[in-house]
Amino acid sequence: MFTLTVTEAALDPEGAHRDFRSRLPDCGAITAFTGLVRAKGGVTGLSLSHYPGMTEKEIEKIMDEARRRWNPAGLCVIHRVGDMAPGEPIVFVAAASDHRRESFEAADFIMDYLKSEAPFWKSEQNGDKAHWIEPRAQDIADKKRWSR
Repeated sequence: MFTLTVTEAALDPEGAHRDFRSRLPDCGAITAFTGLVRAKGGVTGLSLSHYPGMTEKEIEKIMDEARRRWNPAGLCVIHRVGDMAPGEPIVFVAAASDHRRESFEAADFIMDYLKSEAPFWKSEQNGDKAHWIEPRAQDIADKKRWSR
């Protein structure tokens, strides 16, 4: 099971995890990650934009790379776009495999890509002010771990 969804709909990570797990009864490990809108520093909201079609195509490429590297039994990426409030889920990534290491690494690899290169435009709101968010130096460094 390899699925990708980019949506404006609210994300239910627990439901997504249950659904993913139910479709892969023979796997030995599932690693799942949920990213949330941070409420630190007076953040009152986050807005994510994307270019439909292009964003999905680029994320599918990184999922294909994860499949080549770790041969997971399944991958699931659900990413929100639109306006979100602090505490709301932004992203859910899950990887299933026979053994834990492959599922950990596949999920980590996908998240490092999503944080550093995925074609999303992020604007953080602080009250009536907004500013664009760029990948942090740590996000770029994390992604470099996977270079061959």
